[in-house]
Amino acid sequence: MRSRERILTNLESIYREAYDRAKETDDKDRMMDLDASFQREQLMLEVLLDVRAALNSIGAESTSESALKKLETLKKFTKLAR
Repeated sequence: MRSRERILTNLESIYREAYDRAKETDDKDRMMDLDASFQREQLMLEVLLDVRAALNSIGAESTSESALKKLETLKKFTKLAR
């Protein structure tokens, strides 16, 4: 499983390349769009990584009880997102 830091670094790298290209052509609208998109994507990724961490903290057991615990955790997260 990729680390949280590696995932966020990859996201930043992708956006940085696109942002630099827009900067070279002085495309300020594109730069603003990329900045807003990066922040939105970063937030969504951080939430997904938090969900992943919560589900992993329950354990890697493959029992039905473990699966039910993971589903309950996911249900709690979805209630918080509303």
